[in-house]
Amino acid sequence: MNFPILNTNRLFLRQIQQEDIGNVLKGLSDSNVIQYYGISYKTLEETQQQIDWYKDLEKNKTGIYWAICSLDNTVFYGIGGFNQLSMEYKKAEIGFWLLPNFWNNGFMQEAFPVICSFGFEKLDLNRIEGFVEKENINCRKSIEKMGFTLEGIMRECEIKNDQFLDVCIYSKLKKENCK
Repeated sequence: MNFPILNTNRLFLRQIQQEDIGNVLKGLSDSNVIQYYGISYKTLEETQQQIDWYKDLEKNKTGIYWAICSLDNTVFYGIGGFNQLSMEYKKAEIGFWLLPNFWNNGFMQEAFPVICSFGFEKLDLNRIEGFVEKENINCRKSIEKMGFTLEGIMRECEIKNDQFLDVCIYSKLKKENCK
């Protein structure tokens, strides 16, 4: 199967390529991006792990991520897609990040629905989950604006910087339509 290309009015979502490694490093080394992301890198060599992770998701059919770019594919904005893909249970976890220069431009509000629609229509998912650190208020507002329902809060379920943290569980079901 060829990699699925997705488009919106302003965005071109394509397969992540080796040439994107510099932009991935730029994003996943930025303190604003990684504050709630859970991973970070300092060198291109370290960032190769993330590029390999994206490739392995596709190869193992456990997820799919897109590079989110300008419509003419000249500007890289960020990345979004699915991991923890389970065809058996018809669900996946959604994840995304944008370079800070492109925050507050509505790009995620534009990309999210087409990614969700792909999940529901092409992958035949019934459920898309989002796990968001409780303190990540901007992400929580954003995912709620896109129609995801807060199901609950897992109290002190993860450790970051030697501190326990709470994680909010969000979901959207196929019958709720992601558009």
